Amino acid sequence: MKSTYAAAFAAASLTLGFGIGYAARVKPPGMSIMAGKPAKDAGTAALQEAEVLAEDSTRQLAAIARIYYLSGDKAKGQQLINRVLAGDADGGDWQRVGQIYADAGENDKAAQFYDRTIAADGKDDSAHAEIGGWYIRIGQREKGEALLAKALARNPDEAWHYVHAAAGYLGVMAR
Repeated sequence: MKSTYAAAFAAASLTLGFGIGYAARVKPPGMSIMAGKPAKDAGTAALQEAEVLAEDSTRQLAAIARIYYLSGDKAKGQQLINRVLAGDADGGDWQRVGQIYADAGENDKAAQFYDRTIAADGKDDSAHAEIGGWYIRIGQREKGEALLAKALARNPDEAWHYVHAAAGYLGVMAR
C-alpha cells in the first residue's frame, strides 16, 4: 500500500513540477523591445531575441547571421555562421551560408559553399538550379548552364528551375 501512495505522490510531484516550469516560462517581449527605439537599436534587439528563440535551428540561425552580416556586423554574422557549421551541417546549411556570402558579393566564399552543397547531394536539382543561376549571374555562364542542365534533366517541369535560370541571365536574384 505504501508503494502505491509513493508512486502517486511521485506522479503528482512530477506533474506539479512540469506545471510550475511551464508557468514560469518567460513570454517573449514582443514589440516592447523595439518600439520607440532608433531603427538600428530596434533591429539589434529583434535579432538578439530571434537568436534566443532560434536555439539550435540552423535554418533560423543562418537567417539571423545573414541579417547581421549584410547590415554591417560581419563579426557577429560570422560568429553565427560558425555556429551553424559547427554541428552536423548538411547541404542545406552550406547552401544558406553560400547565399549569405553571395548576397554580400563575396563570390569566392560563396562558391566554396555552393560547390560543397552540390558535392554533398548530387541529386538535389533545386540546389543545382539555384546555384546554376547564381553562377550565370556572376559571369560563369558555362558552369551555371551545366548545373541548370542537370536540374532540368532531372525535373524539366519545375517552374523554379526556369525562374533561377531567368534570374541568372537577367542579372537579378531570385527569392
